[in-house]
Amino acid sequence: MSQRYSRLAAWPVTWLALAAFGTILQLIALYYQYGLDYGPCVLCIHVRMWVALLVVLALVAAALCRWRLPRVVLLIGSIGACGALTERAWQLVATERGWTIGSCDMVSGLPDWVPLERWFPWLFQIQESCGYTPDMPWGLTMGESLLGLFAAMTLALVPLLPGAFRHPVR
Repeated sequence: MSQRYSRLAAWPVTWLALAAFGTILQLIALYYQYGLDYGPCVLCIHVRMWVALLVVLALVAAALCRWRLPRVVLLIGSIGACGALTERAWQLVATERGWTIGSCDMVSGLPDWVPLERWFPWLFQIQESCGYTPDMPWGLTMGESLLGLFAAMTLALVPLLPGAFRHPVR
């Protein structure tokens, strides 16, 4: 791994790009929901929640990335969020293909003290049961696209860890 790549965690622009990317993902989801009339299922809402967390982590990291401890903690949190996103996307694909018999009800599973579906219903309200995700322009379903994307993001962030422990680039 190149030295330059391993130092990316210390640059605010890296984190701002990650936040912008997460925001774009949320806007695409909202376009599919409101523009193309594909209501989100509980797994889709879970993906939106994890992406929202990733955006928040990235924004905080952009502000604090010059300091080692916050940079490392926020990078580990971002890797964890991308791992959770990969798992949720895998569940979407498995549900689409009938590989799982898991529960997919109309309840987000959040504790009562974090009612995101009441605070932001336009983004986090479950509208449909699981079973399929819409086709994307390149011939994959949204679940398949998200699975590949989030797995790649996880694998792209992990090599930043060694550089995150070093002092930032000035």
